[in-house]
Amino acid sequence: MITIRDLYKSYGKHPVLKDLHIDFQAGRVYGIVGANGAGKTTFFRCLAGMEKYDGHIIADLQPLKDHIGYLPSEIFFLPKITGKEYLTLLMEARNKKPQNLNEQNIFDLPLDQYVSSYSTGMKKKLGILGVLLQNNHIYILDEPYNGLDFQSSLLLTDIIRRLRSKDRTVILSSHIFGSLAETCDSITLLNNGKFSVFANKERFPELQRQITDELLHKNLNDIFPL
Repeated sequence: MITIRDLYKSYGKHPVLKDLHIDFQAGRVYGIVGANGAGKTTFFRCLAGMEKYDGHIIADLQPLKDHIGYLPSEIFFLPKITGKEYLTLLMEARNKKPQNLNEQNIFDLPLDQYVSSYSTGMKKKLGILGVLLQNNHIYILDEPYNGLDFQSSLLLTDIIRRLRSKDRTVILSSHIFGSLAETCDSITLLNNGKFSVFANKERFPELQRQITDELLHKNLNDIFPL
């Protein structure tokens, strides 16, 4: 379990996260939704141990960062690295010996080719495969559906469900509400650096309407007043 209390993060005098409170349990999938600039990526980076912050992140597994597989929305790849070398690098970071990478290549990627030759979607698939092969206990996936084709999106949804069945914790964000609704046990709205709404599956339709009202209609009404 991960317990977050009074999490605060600022860049200079600009607060990005404002006293966040939330709990994450094993065997559940959590969705974080919000507009661009709401603080989703910053929150994920704090949770993954990549940003300094004020407040408390308390976890059963310690050190927490050694048990987290973090997929950023934009993945950095070293120049002149092949897909196979990238996967090997990520697995060795968890002291795991790569075996049968070709058999584990669920996205049918050309692993012997340089990643620089990959399309945007192929790079996203490689990043997803990398964190999966690490066999982490906790997965933080920032916009994992971006750049994926329809078939790969279906595969990712099935993967997330399988991780939940294996008692893993999955925390993901997406601009596509339907993707979150299909996979998540609960969804939280992050708005202006604060968690403003928590919803379980029964309240997803209500949450979607509220998100539309807060994040979309306000802007539309400024342009097209009724």
